[in-house]
Amino acid sequence: MDFRQFGVHDAATPADDALDAMVGDPAVHRIEAHTDLNFTKRHTFSRSRIELDFGGNLVTTTGIEKNAVNNPFGAVLYFRGTVTGTTVTSRLSAAMPDLADTFEVPSSKSFTVGQWWSVEIDAAAGTGLYEKEVQKLVQITEIVDATHIRVNYKIGWDLAAGRTFTWTLVEPVERAHVRNMVFQGVPDVADNDTVTGSHPIAYEYAVSCDVSGIDATGTFWPVIMRRWCTYFHTSECRLKNPASVTYGGAGYLTQQIYCLYGHVEDCHVANSRHLNDWTASAYGYVTNCHGDGDDQGPFVTHGQFEHDLTYTGNSGLMTFANSGAAWGGAAKRVTVRRHACSWFVARTNITDLTLEDMLVIGNAQAGSGMIWVNADGAQLRGCVASGPLVISQSSNRSKRPTVIADSAFTQGKASEVTAATVGADVHLLRVTLKGLDGARFNGTGQLVLDHCTFTGAAATADPSTVAHADTAVHGGAFTDTGLVLRSTEDQRLWIDGGARFGGANSSAAFLTRSGADRTVRWQLDGVDSHAPDAGTAHLLITDGVNHYRAGGSAFTGGRLELDPEAFTGDSHLLHTGCTEDGVTRTKMPAEGDRVRHTTGNLLV
Repeated sequence: MDFRQFGVHDAATPADDALDAMVGDPAVHRIEAHTDLNFTKRHTFSRSRIELDFGGNLVTTTGIEKNAVNNPFGAVLYFRGTVTGTTVTSRLSAAMPDLADTFEVPSSKSFTVGQWWSVEIDAAAGTGLYEKEVQKLVQITEIVDATHIRVNYKIGWDLAAGRTFTWTLVEPVERAHVRNMVFQGVPDVADNDTVTGSHPIAYEYAVSCDVSGIDATGTFWPVIMRRWCTYFHTSECRLKNPASVTYGGAGYLTQQIYCLYGHVEDCHVANSRHLNDWTASAYGYVTNCHGDGDDQGPFVTHGQFEHDLTYTGNSGLMTFANSGAAWGGAAKRVTVRRHACSWFVARTNITDLTLEDMLVIGNAQAGSGMIWVNADGAQLRGCVASGPLVISQSSNRSKRPTVIADSAFTQGKASEVTAATVGADVHLLRVTLKGLDGARFNGTGQLVLDHCTFTGAAATADPSTVAHADTAVHGGAFTDTGLVLRSTEDQRLWIDGGARFGGANSSAAFLTRSGADRTVRWQLDGVDSHAPDAGTAHLLITDGVNHYRAGGSAFTGGRLELDPEAFTGDSHLLHTGCTEDGVTRTKMPAEGDRVRHTTGNLLV
């Protein structure tokens, strides 16, 4: 049926009664619009197996009734399943591992294969109010035994014994689709007015409900709002200039809360808040979606234990898991491929983040141009940023190392590459860092620099400081920069593979240390160091306890300063098999039982 059969031929006549009549008639399975329409009411339906196709016509809401306060489900079309009074509470007698799909229950007789239940875990003791790793609408797929059932969802987190699930039987809306609407929200709505504005679509407790072809302007709440939804496709939707981009929850194209198996593709936003928000959702896919005028961040996760999300071929600012500790600030196994944006931040409890072929080009916005990740299994490949690489650590769940490979960044003055919070090992493979000027590697775990290219901002730039307990440099080139070991704990520096040092820096030393109250182990194998003038030191070691070994290395020009004060007591020095071409040994300790540096070297 279509609206004309009810005498609605244009937007002059409200279309609400016609809509209610058609949706309320179980014989109607498809509703079409062939003219512009105006709605003055906010409709709630529990109807399944129906499709509403507005034919690309304009839908307005002139004179629409007020919404309830802070109600993102007060849409023109709100499809909501029925939540029954049947509930089951189950307590885990044993731990439940990541990716488990079999749940312990008091009695499996309470469940039937094919039923849909909302399942929600309690917040663990001592955590935030909303830190719940499981909140999903799931279907029973198997009765395993008397006390176990299987559902259509593999959890994403390890759960300890003693945690409690609450199951609620639901009769979801199924296969209620909305398509091809040009929607104009109520104009001139104040930025914090939650009752006047309008938006077209909302789903709650819904299964296999798709939305496509919605082109919205001036909405307040999300254009497509979803909660407790499973299996859905949102495609070819757009949002321009929503009424608010600062009020919490306002100005989105689509938000998904407690959702499973969603696919959002071929969508676009302009001057909006979020194109896509996953909140406590899992196994979602976002493809070919783009945001401009994007300072508010088109692509986000809320930080409420989202997991197994993939983004491919999108563009627009991206920030993950940043809504605060009350929700856990956590996400896991998020993958982003071929993405372009002005900045990327995933600094909270993001585990096993994967970035591939990401391009970040900064703009006038403060902080833009950066890639900021959590050192909890993050792996970056083929990423380029006009700004800095920033690595911090707020969680420690991953079993894989943090690796940044085949990527390029521009650090800037006194940039902190690894924060003091980084206790995990960090591997940089074939990474280019430009613009170095007093960069700081403040982490404490192992730092591996494998065939990296480090370039200072100028010949007068400050060298980089390294606090990591163990730093390994395998090959690569260091130009107009240097490494200063700086820590309150013992350190080790191992350089091999023909690593090259050249140019100049403000300290006139390529390798040195600061602070005397610790032991530093120096291991140089195959270093190739070229000093620009007589005043530049290849090595400047003046104090502390030092265990020094250099072999098979080549030093050209400049000087070596290994101060006798740095090689007393427990210190030792072995410098052999090296070539020194035009090098001045400005200070060297006298040879003895613990010092060798005269024989086995070629001095020219």
